[in-house]
Amino acid sequence: MKILDWYILKRYLFTFLMMLLLFIPIGITVHLAEKIGKILENDVPIGEVMIYFYHFTIYFAHLLFPLFLFLSVIWFTSKLANNTEIIAFLSSGVSFSRFLRPYMYGATIVAILSILLGLFLAPKASEGFNDFTYKYLKKGKTAFEETDQNVFRQINDNDIIYVSSFDVANKNGSNFTLEHFEKNKLKYKITANNIRYIEEDTTYRLSNYVKRTIGENEDELEILTTKDTLFAFDVDDLIPVIYAAETKMYGDLKQFIAKEEARGSSNVGRFKLVLYRKWSLPVSVFILTIIAVAVSSIKRRGGMGVNLAVGICIAMVFVFFDKIFGVMAEQSDFSPIIAVWFPNVIFGVLAIFLLRNAKR
Repeated sequence: MKILDWYILKRYLFTFLMMLLLFIPIGITVHLAEKIGKILENDVPIGEVMIYFYHFTIYFAHLLFPLFLFLSVIWFTSKLANNTEIIAFLSSGVSFSRFLRPYMYGATIVAILSILLGLFLAPKASEGFNDFTYKYLKKGKTAFEETDQNVFRQINDNDIIYVSSFDVANKNGSNFTLEHFEKNKLKYKITANNIRYIEEDTTYRLSNYVKRTIGENEDELEILTTKDTLFAFDVDDLIPVIYAAETKMYGDLKQFIAKEEARGSSNVGRFKLVLYRKWSLPVSVFILTIIAVAVSSIKRRGGMGVNLAVGICIAMVFVFFDKIFGVMAEQSDFSPIIAVWFPNVIFGVLAIFLLRNAKR
């Protein structure tokens, strides 16, 4: 690798690292300011708070990974352009494609890091982040940020379960109901004020258990204060949809999606959205790097400010497309794979167009 490659590659990686170190503390500060009241109210141990913000750092960095990269490339490339270094490179006989090569080296390193984050680190961080949130920040009704925490799911051809809320950390749910149907007729219904998963023997403990068996002439009731029993569903079936998807490793997530498809679940699109994003994010690293170089490699009259303004506008449009199509896939029958890859296709075309103009 030549001097030019090392020079640009070091600037690429260093600026990206500095961008992460700049914005992550800001994100932590804003998040802490928002949650400090609940943390103090619930007397959360300082050790758990520190672990929570460690998980939040990985969660936050992975969430905004492409934007940090995009802004960092625009920043240092604009500095190169303002210092007329790019003109010097190109005047020495280096083609624009050759000038772009070290950027692609850097994008490859960041894309590999993104894959490692998405497949291994982010799911664990998401699990820790959500465990803390459900345990300490969402204990009461007013603590819920979401408008709907109800889990209503058909687990097979005959059984439907419902739970109004679920404490993921303690594996404990409220207002549990199971309805069993045969030939479209309700055969029995189980209700309980509380359901808790006993991990040691993989059973469920039900409090204020009531089982109503539907008879031809009259119903039969079974009422118990507590009952330990087995069910045909996993504890994951009681977990809110997005939480379950975010916390699974790639292989586990694929198996979970296959199981949900076999059940005919209406939430498969949401799971697939999380699955496909693990691969679309690394591809977006290359696309956004090319766009950033093409936009900022030209020395403009307004200096770096103009390049940053253009870059931020493009970044916001990218986020807008990503969110809009993501919501469409979650809330309708819109294809998750199209929702995830369409922004990359659109901005990939934009990257080719801007790159051709930059070469001129």
